[in-house]
Amino acid sequence: MKKNKNNYRYLGKGYPLIEGLEKVTGKAKYVEDLKIDGMLHAKILFSPHAHARIISINKIVAEEVPGVVAVLCAQDLPTKNQVMASRNSAILAKDKVIFHGQPVVVVVAESVSIAQDAIDKVFVDYEPLESVIDPIKAMSDQSPTIWPEGLPTEISNLSGAHSAVKAKGESESKPMNNVYASQHFERGDIRKGFSEADIVVEKNYKLNSVHQSYLEPHAVVVEPDIFRGSLTFYTSTQGQFLVRDEVSRILSLPKHKIRVVPMTFGGGFGAKYGILEPLAGAVALAVKRPIRFVLSRSEDHQTTTPSPNVHIFLKTSAKKDGFINALEARIILDNGIFGLPLSGLLATLIGGYYKIENTSIDCYEVNTNKPQIGAYRAPGAPQITFALESNVDEMAEQLGFDKLDFRYQNAVETGDLMGNNEPWPNLGLKSCLDSLRDHPTWKLKVKKANEGIGIAIGGWTSFMGPASAICRVESDGMVRIHVGSVDISGVNSSFVLIAAEVLGVSPNQVEIIQGDTLTGPFAPNSGGSQITYSVSGAVSEAAEEAKKKILQLASDHFEASINDLEMHEGLVHVRGVPDKTVSIGKLASIAQSQPGGPGPIAGQGQSAIQQNAPCFTVHLAKVSVDRDTGRVTPLQYLAIHDVGYPLNPTMVNGQIHGGVVQGIGMALHEAMLYDDEGQLLTGSFMEYDFPKANCIPSIETILIENPSPNGPFGVRGIGEPPIIPVGAAIANAVNDAIGVRCTELPIRSDKLWQKSFVNT
Repeated sequence: MKKNKNNYRYLGKGYPLIEGLEKVTGKAKYVEDLKIDGMLHAKILFSPHAHARIISINKIVAEEVPGVVAVLCAQDLPTKNQVMASRNSAILAKDKVIFHGQPVVVVVAESVSIAQDAIDKVFVDYEPLESVIDPIKAMSDQSPTIWPEGLPTEISNLSGAHSAVKAKGESESKPMNNVYASQHFERGDIRKGFSEADIVVEKNYKLNSVHQSYLEPHAVVVEPDIFRGSLTFYTSTQGQFLVRDEVSRILSLPKHKIRVVPMTFGGGFGAKYGILEPLAGAVALAVKRPIRFVLSRSEDHQTTTPSPNVHIFLKTSAKKDGFINALEARIILDNGIFGLPLSGLLATLIGGYYKIENTSIDCYEVNTNKPQIGAYRAPGAPQITFALESNVDEMAEQLGFDKLDFRYQNAVETGDLMGNNEPWPNLGLKSCLDSLRDHPTWKLKVKKANEGIGIAIGGWTSFMGPASAICRVESDGMVRIHVGSVDISGVNSSFVLIAAEVLGVSPNQVEIIQGDTLTGPFAPNSGGSQITYSVSGAVSEAAEEAKKKILQLASDHFEASINDLEMHEGLVHVRGVPDKTVSIGKLASIAQSQPGGPGPIAGQGQSAIQQNAPCFTVHLAKVSVDRDTGRVTPLQYLAIHDVGYPLNPTMVNGQIHGGVVQGIGMALHEAMLYDDEGQLLTGSFMEYDFPKANCIPSIETILIENPSPNGPFGVRGIGEPPIIPVGAAIANAVNDAIGVRCTELPIRSDKLWQKSFVNT
């Protein structure tokens, strides 16, 4: 459902995924389908310990396996002196291992099976060391210090790939043990706020780490050119230019010596930004042959970058008139062995959903002997939203307020402050709440015994980055749009519509050409809900430039003024004379063959938006709870989103559905669990539970059109927001059903049954 106030011919009408047929028929080519002459296969030996000293590595037996080309340790690679300060730069362990799943040895062989057989014959003698696993205990002075000299630093822009917020608060003067970064944000007088409050809600929340669970595990093929000293990477990545820069930095090669070719993408959700590529490049340089790395599902689970384990200590208060007047939060992020700064973003959001005069927010990013965390669709936002919206629900309940009305009167509007005390740009949260108020599910609230309805809001700041695009018109009338962005969510199916709209041609007459780092125009990373917002303007401008050239050629052809020409269905005619037409293909042919003419029809467009466009959303979940087992069953789901303007509603609705399903996974199913020694207990889909088709209720979407002031056509990013409120909405629905306030995700049936039994 949406309101379409524009009179576009193609935009806003919906269009199918342009590569959908290739994918459903199996014709799409992924990294693992790629075959290059002389290509070898690599397998990695991962550390079975979270923390241990490497005494020795015996690779003699493995090297004797027929078909093995090389068995490589850290000292065998050109990266042997590389500082290890991030998951990308953790090529191979040297003197010790510092997380379970850390790469230690690589076997290169003529086949995958030979490489795997040889890996099993490599013997590593470890001396286990004490591990730091629990982030709360890690902050104690009694805990071992993981980085006594401080976490090594490196120049990388990975942390800026997801959100555009000014999030630098005050830092601790004396850092706590294993806390590599901390920030403090405040406004007003927090003590005065609580002293003047009529109710105070104080709770501790815990959210387990979850894995992105993409369909395609990490995979890369790298081909060295020994004559030019260059490397070509064929990879499943969200950011080809970022990966190029990371490989350049880590391998100490000039950027022009590295070419990254993005392949068909099998899912990433924030996790595919160059984990394997530096290692693959180092190995290819060592053996001087093309190399293919493809992780198995269990390998991917143990060595990649899941979302953080988060502890949130939240205290909020309100007055009898229903206004929230104070918020105090202490957020502890388990960032694993390295760092990915998220605390500023989390503080910005937890203190930015509601108008709260007095706030105090402390964020601590803690190192543990676990894999470094990574981004997962709105990194950190579902976690803080679960805590905040649970407290807000509790305050409304204690005050006797309607839970929607309570949120509405406190909801932020344009210009109100975020948690970092910067003002919000234009946003439409109250429009989403208005839409929910009118929805029959909320108005009627029809429920049976042990059924509940919960609501929650969510917000995302989005990101933006400079981008360019090129539009070419061919002599057969085809329009080709060249972009450098990686399509991970169907954005190319929207770019097709933009070009068709501007040029007056059918979308079937438009082709998107995704270039690589050598052939494609620059574009930002596909993360942070930024590609449609950042690249659409460049595509539109490039098409407009091509249109100007088409009209100039048609003006000469008809000997008419440009102002008297019209374009429709790939044809140009003089206004009022529709029978006399010339096709854009014919004009392109003239341009390509006319001596002294304007030359081939091509336009270039650029975009560099200065301000982000937040996307806010309101979700409603209806669930039933089986009191005998504690099982929660989602019955109905409603997702209302301020999308600015949906260029392609088919893709927008698909994004919302996918995000809701992932949110249900975080709420009821998924958890990366480790034992006290740092061993991963949920290393495959046998142990790691996620929602199946029969666990998903009907999902209704409502698209609110509140055009962004700066986004092309008024668009806003939609990739991140759909997952943000889901856990909170489901937890609030559970409380509505049986009166149990859940403070941990996922909601486990056994724990809920125990709480329900106590409350009965």
